[in-house]
Amino acid sequence: MTRREWLAGSVGSLGLAQGRSKPNIVFVLADDLGIGDLGCYGQKEISTPNIDALAAAGTRFTSAYAGATVCAPSRCSLMTGYHGGHAPIRGNGKNEDVLQASDVVIPEVLKKAGYRTGMFGKWALGRMGKPGYPTKKGWDEWFGFFSQTQAHMYYPQALHHNDGIVELVGNTGTRRRDYAPDVIHERALQWLDTQKAGTPFFMYYTSVIPHTNNELGRDTGNGQEVPEDAPYGAKAWPQVEKNFAAMVSRLDRHVASLVEKLKEKKLYENTLIVFSSDNGAHEEGGHKHAFFDSNGPLNGIKRSLTDGGIRVPAIAVWADQIPAGRVNDTPWAFWDVMPTLAGVAGVAAPKGIDGMDVMDVWRGKSTKTQPYYYWEFHEGGFAQAIRKGNWKCVREKTGVVRLFDLSQDLGEQNNLAGSRPELVAELTALMKTARVENPHWLTA
Repeated sequence: MTRREWLAGSVGSLGLAQGRSKPNIVFVLADDLGIGDLGCYGQKEISTPNIDALAAAGTRFTSAYAGATVCAPSRCSLMTGYHGGHAPIRGNGKNEDVLQASDVVIPEVLKKAGYRTGMFGKWALGRMGKPGYPTKKGWDEWFGFFSQTQAHMYYPQALHHNDGIVELVGNTGTRRRDYAPDVIHERALQWLDTQKAGTPFFMYYTSVIPHTNNELGRDTGNGQEVPEDAPYGAKAWPQVEKNFAAMVSRLDRHVASLVEKLKEKKLYENTLIVFSSDNGAHEEGGHKHAFFDSNGPLNGIKRSLTDGGIRVPAIAVWADQIPAGRVNDTPWAFWDVMPTLAGVAGVAAPKGIDGMDVMDVWRGKSTKTQPYYYWEFHEGGFAQAIRKGNWKCVREKTGVVRLFDLSQDLGEQNNLAGSRPELVAELTALMKTARVENPHWLTA
């Protein structure tokens, strides 16, 4: 089936009973938020009462995986339903521009089912004038940063809105008044305010915090990453850690106001809300992940293929559909989101993708998982990782292969490669067949 044939196809009846109103979908994606940064995952110092309340209202997942260990390829897996061995985008930077017109993403799928689509925040899958730019990929409304590099600036002079730009006059000259995460958040609330019951919508809310500002001296002038460090200003912590904690709490308040707006509009009961992060905890801009134990019991951080770099916080809430107050350890990954949301909307996902519909997992009715989960990483060399059952195999850039039993060794400390050569052979062979080269990405 060609992309044109697929997009022209009729809406199916997958996942929806006859006459039942299609649910709204709100997917909130944090930036570099570690699994240990939230109270509901064990954080003791940073206050996140609203995200914790979201977890209490739904199901919190302890084995949810990002698409990659850095931003752009992770978001590509989320949007396309392909893992890193088949996804169009496999790295950051200029490689973000390889999304083609033929690559189908979630908003295009949901528009087939009559959804209005809005994205607010960081896209990272195609710059202006390229086939992967948001207005060419099914977004009715979008506001924010099109590039992950752009999104390093918290006080930019402009943000993108659809096919144009909006100047932030508070950031001209030496002034630093318009904090991009807040400006984007207000636009998201305004868009939610226009939604009405009976017309389903999909909001992709891609916050740019708590990622560090990688352009500090040049863009903020005074090294400022947040408008204020409250409520942590009096803490005897390094300033960079006060700022990091303040960003996490700010994100928590943003989530609260999104939920409040849904309730105000009487949309909450018929809205699937998913919260997650694009990869594991970061250690950039002076922030130390160990200060708040941001990776919890896991080993590694962003740019690692041990689970600290790819296992992420994830929460799903849907009244009367997803059980409240549950903790679920069944694995799923970002490439499962595409077919899951398609099923929720009652429309077919593209054929041939890697993901599977995991709504029954989210509902607590199934423990079915993928045959395996695969990741790769290309900065400074080539590394791979694969999980099959509870076995996790990591091939480092140096070629060293390590094997872990996650059921006994969540922190991936005990390398069993020497004692289980048959498993190493099986999983490294699977690494070879799990991927194909992408000529667009290689030449980008």
